[in-house]
Amino acid sequence: MSHQPTLLCHPSTFTPILPPTAHIESLTSLSTNTTSHVFESPLTNPAYPTPPSNLPPLCALTINVTTSPASSYRFGLFLPTHTYNSRFLAVGNGGFAGGINWPDMGAGVQYGFATISTDTGHNSTSGDLRWALNEREKQTDFGWRAVHGAVGLAKEIIRVFYGSRVKKAYYSGCSTGGRQGLKEVQVDAESFDGALIGAPAWWSSNLATWTTRVHLYNKPVGGEGYLDARLMGLLGREVVRQCDGVDGVEDGIVSAGERCRFDFERVLCGQPGVDGGECLSVAQVEAAKGVYRDYVVDGQFMFPGLSLGSEPLWSVLLGQAGPDPRGQEYVKMFVLGDAEWDWRQYNDSIAKMAAAADPGDLTADQFDVSGFRDRGGKIIMYHGDADGMIPVKSSDYYYNKTAAAMGGVSALQSWFRYFRVPGLGHCAGTRVNAPWYFAGGNQAGSFGTAYSVPGFEDAQHDALLALLDWVEKGVAVESIIATTWNNPLSPASGVLRQRPLCPYPKKQQLEKGGEEKDAKSWTCV
Repeated sequence: MSHQPTLLCHPSTFTPILPPTAHIESLTSLSTNTTSHVFESPLTNPAYPTPPSNLPPLCALTINVTTSPASSYRFGLFLPTHTYNSRFLAVGNGGFAGGINWPDMGAGVQYGFATISTDTGHNSTSGDLRWALNEREKQTDFGWRAVHGAVGLAKEIIRVFYGSRVKKAYYSGCSTGGRQGLKEVQVDAESFDGALIGAPAWWSSNLATWTTRVHLYNKPVGGEGYLDARLMGLLGREVVRQCDGVDGVEDGIVSAGERCRFDFERVLCGQPGVDGGECLSVAQVEAAKGVYRDYVVDGQFMFPGLSLGSEPLWSVLLGQAGPDPRGQEYVKMFVLGDAEWDWRQYNDSIAKMAAAADPGDLTADQFDVSGFRDRGGKIIMYHGDADGMIPVKSSDYYYNKTAAAMGGVSALQSWFRYFRVPGLGHCAGTRVNAPWYFAGGNQAGSFGTAYSVPGFEDAQHDALLALLDWVEKGVAVESIIATTWNNPLSPASGVLRQRPLCPYPKKQQLEKGGEEKDAKSWTCV
């Protein structure tokens, strides 16, 4: 008799195997292809209020797990009833958001995965950290415990539902989602066979304090050194003028900013040939230099600065009245436990305090993950060169620290490859018409719950499918072709350009006489 999972989407299937600390909050059976189904109201899931679309028939559950007298977390599962391929996918969150990421689950289930996501123990938007004030147990749920617990329990639920164990387990997430994936690989080498890690906020304590500190370079508003949105745009255009062609191709995309020797005098007021109405003052140049500069306290490296080419996103961290809440609110709620603390009181001692304490054990800095490697685990990590929220150099640092702990960059190539993405902003999107889409974490939601890469549903263009081939077929990921469209958020508008992403330390190179918009004209060297 064949196994019929469609008949098992009932509480009686799951309740017997749940631990005493867990219970079912909701259960829904979708028997036909569904354009859209609301699993939670925006009030209970403010971080991910948009329901997924194009769902296949499935069983959807929400499980609540108590972790202490003062804390609990929830996680959602999509269990496809007709298309399951014996694989499991956990997807991550963003910022300090508390919510089940149904949209990314919806994208994952279209591959045939059983998918899960956890709310990490609270309900909030990305920048609302009030839930963490003097709540150490909730901080720990957010730091690692919710993901770890949800993955283990979900695998048992999947075993009962389908009558067999998961054959391969995967992870996909960006930003905080990237941190969550790296953290779980470090906590438990058995959780995943492959992890797709985007722009990870892995150094959480130092990222948050840097986020607060970097904002102070651009204060006070209206002061002598203040950069408003117009001046940020002016600086960004000058960076393109000076740095675009360093890679040998003038396409409006800064692809080799680390090799560009940017000359601030070409945008400095009073210099010969500089338009007096389109220039930066000495104080404004110093503010910009602070943003690019690494954060060092008493000789100790704390965090890297932003890169040339990130200027289109500077307004996120620099253009508001106060620091981004993911910085200052972290200091308030996690580090100091003082909701009345004012960011104007920030000083470098707070950075050292946060780094030493790492409340909630968020930081993923166990660089030796030999256990994961030795059981055949694979990681694809990527980061946008134009990221203005988490500096791409933080991923460079992570990769090089891992290399130092595990035999060097060459030794990593067999199981851990890192791809820098020219022109990609934070996780998704581009301001410079750069190829940015490759089915990474948090990308599918940019234009609905998309399956793979529209029109290019294969392992050459889809990083998740490339990861599967690496794990299951031993096909190493030599490149991933990124795509953008004439309207970057609308595949229906037609492909504008494609090009390969290259595993570090290789870089893209256009063949002589090649068409820069054609991926076939590029090689990794």
